[in-house]
Amino acid sequence: MPQTDIADKEFENIDYSNKDLSKFIFTNCIFNSCNFTQTNISYTSFDDCTFNFCIFSAPTVNLTRFKNVIFNETKLMGFPFQNCKEFLFELQFKNCQLDYAIFCEKKMRGTIFTDCNLKEVDFSKADLTSAVFNNCDMQDAIFDDTIIEKVDFRTAKNFTIDPQHNKIKNAKFSFYGLEGLLRKYKIEVAY
Repeated sequence: MPQTDIADKEFENIDYSNKDLSKFIFTNCIFNSCNFTQTNISYTSFDDCTFNFCIFSAPTVNLTRFKNVIFNETKLMGFPFQNCKEFLFELQFKNCQLDYAIFCEKKMRGTIFTDCNLKEVDFSKADLTSAVFNNCDMQDAIFDDTIIEKVDFRTAKNFTIDPQHNKIKNAKFSFYGLEGLLRKYKIEVAY
């Protein structure tokens, strides 16, 4: 299937469920209230695109490129970001449902997560240098051999991070976040 280039378009209320969108190149496009349930987006490029109120459920992802992409109010539960193309991987999330998403080994320097649910998200071996987690719920998120240097966790909650198994230099935490750093030691932190 040859590549299809689509630029400067706005898509509204389109159900792409079970469709094959592989090998498309979307540039400067906006997707509003679109459904990508079990959609094949392998080898597809999304450059400078925005997704508003969309649903990604069990998409097929293989070397998909997300360059300068913004997700607003979008459900990406269990999204396999680890299968995305590494080159120019740049995302931003606002008010998104990212529970069970997988970011293993991704370079996500400076990524901003705002008001997101990140339950059981896997950040193992990811590079999150200078990322920001604004008002995010990170219950049971996995940090293992993760680079979290200069990451801002000051308004994040429910995270557990083992400083011995992650690179944590210059990360920012609030007083209330200390419990998430000390949990393995079974230390009680009084507020």
